[in-house]
Amino acid sequence: MKLALGLGCDRGTPSATIEHAIAEALAVCGAQLADVCRVASIDLKANEHGLLQVAEKHGWTIHFYLAAELAVVDVPNPSETVRQHTGTPSVSEAAALRVGGVDKTQLLLEKHKLRGPDGRNATVSIARIAE
Repeated sequence: MKLALGLGCDRGTPSATIEHAIAEALAVCGAQLADVCRVASIDLKANEHGLLQVAEKHGWTIHFYLAAELAVVDVPNPSETVRQHTGTPSVSEAAALRVGGVDKTQLLLEKHKLRGPDGRNATVSIARIAE
């Protein structure tokens, strides 16, 4: 199985929280880290230390999309709150679909949210990539 991850997080979310959210999300799908082929987020997170640490640890290149690029992706769970903060109604779902090159019917996990012990949030969405 080939998977695309869409990642979102609060500013300053530690890598441990992001890592835990990814592990939980993959477990829900019955998937493994080895199944992850593509990873993406919004360009606002391009300097997010925790996100970059996770990518480096796993050898992933993260694709960072502009809000306008994510805003045109049809997602099942658009959020006005997310739009107010980022300029797009979806980060994790839209990023997973965009980097995976698939539509919302290929979302295996729409939004998996985890609040870390420090109160910071990470969100993971997972899309299946055609093999």
